[in-house]
Amino acid sequence: MANIKSSKKDIIRSRKRQARNAAWTSRCKTLVRKTRTAIASGDPTVAAEFARQASRQLDKAAAKGVIHARQAARRKSRFSRPLGALGIGAER
Repeated sequence: MANIKSSKKDIIRSRKRQARNAAWTSRCKTLVRKTRTAIASGDPTVAAEFARQASRQLDKAAAKGVIHARQAARRKSRFSRPLGALGIGAER
């Protein structure tokens, strides 16, 4: 444990940020997983809705700096390709 007061504050802030980022990351992963499951089930309306939610969540996470912008783009691209094969355009 740190002895300097500012170092102790840094540790507290770091833990708060880590918890917040973990929540955002988990939310993104869950929505991407639900999107993939919906695509696999073949239900276009549910898949499109989950894709829209996942896309928004990934964009917000990238804007907040939780994940890198290119990582968000890559993840969106990966679930958009099978969506396109179903005949659904993923809206942003």
